[in-house]
Amino acid sequence: MDTIKLTRMAFFGYHGDEPEETKLGQRFYIDVEMGLDLSKVGETDALEDSVNYVAVYSLVKQRAEGGPYKLLERLAGVINHDILAQFPLVEKVTTTVHKPGSPIPGILDDVSVTLTKERQ
Repeated sequence: MDTIKLTRMAFFGYHGDEPEETKLGQRFYIDVEMGLDLSKVGETDALEDSVNYVAVYSLVKQRAEGGPYKLLERLAGVINHDILAQFPLVEKVTTTVHKPGSPIPGILDDVSVTLTKERQ
């Protein structure tokens, strides 16, 4: 299986369980990895034989800046569902949502959630 990755996409969203998070918002970073067969596009050099990653970015942006969702798990799950629904060549998708500003009373760089979904 071949791979297309979009890494460290940055968005400003209002996701979180705490009231301040949904009012003030914060930055989120999202990574998407799609598993698919790219052998045909390797021969044809035609976009219709691949996945348009500009369209994937747009989909992720819409979800990340929309919502809001209380949990990172929900945001990642919605992104995975939508990618599989809109891009039939994708057989497997893994999305990681990073929340560097998580309201944890301690020192850490990041909190992230990774979900993987495969086509049935």
